[in-house]
Amino acid sequence: MQLNTTKMLADVEDGIGWVTFNNPERRNAISLEMWEGLATILEAFQADDAVRVVVMQGAGDKAFVSGADISEFDSKRGSAEQKESYAQVAAAANRWLVKLDKPLLAMIQGFCIGGGLATALSADIRFATPDSTFGIPAAKLGLGYEYEGLKRLTGLVGPSRAKDIMFSARFMDAEEALQMGLVNRICNRNSIRAEVSEYAQLVGSNAPLTIKAAKAAINEVMKAPDRRELGRIGAMIDECFDSADYREGRLAFREKRKPKFRGK
Repeated sequence: MQLNTTKMLADVEDGIGWVTFNNPERRNAISLEMWEGLATILEAFQADDAVRVVVMQGAGDKAFVSGADISEFDSKRGSAEQKESYAQVAAAANRWLVKLDKPLLAMIQGFCIGGGLATALSADIRFATPDSTFGIPAAKLGLGYEYEGLKRLTGLVGPSRAKDIMFSARFMDAEEALQMGLVNRICNRNSIRAEVSEYAQLVGSNAPLTIKAAKAAINEVMKAPDRRELGRIGAMIDECFDSADYREGRLAFREKRKPKFRGK
């Protein structure tokens, strides 16, 4: 794929699409060009049938993403007008974070702060190392935090903890993040890559249509009842039952072998 930045990297390995935030000198702080690159990568992975699972990671071992690149704020986010232009670019990436119908994992090492945490919360499953640090310091900068990000945060940790995170702007360690539901699993720093890869391979070996339908249905649960597209979910479930994968799954069970799913 054609990326207009070296600060975002994309690689496909054994059915896993790896997305790397490659700005280690600034602890992978997200710049405008990185938002553009993220949208390009996710769109390409969505269209690539060889990609079963997508994993986001930060370059180096200091940070997943330490937030937005504040050095750009004066020139590209210094007023309400500039904020709107900046937001349109970031929104394209965030739409793909939501739109991606494949499992999305976040492999977190070190700092996961502000916009970095918001990006990680877009993942379906989050892995962290014991030294990972989490927080949203918006209240220390005076900026407003977008509704969708707060909705996602509140859905995971509940309103009281979300208010604590936002009001205090404090940093939390990995153990507290695990207890409140910000992350799913804590892995040793030396083994996290292997553990995430193993988990991604496990998920990738399962029936893609079933996973796609389950992800869509769970996402609908998070919507207001009057906005839920239950008809679409029903059609996706019917597609599973009518699929060659379902026939393969039944046959493999009878033959006591591992099924070979094709997503069809």
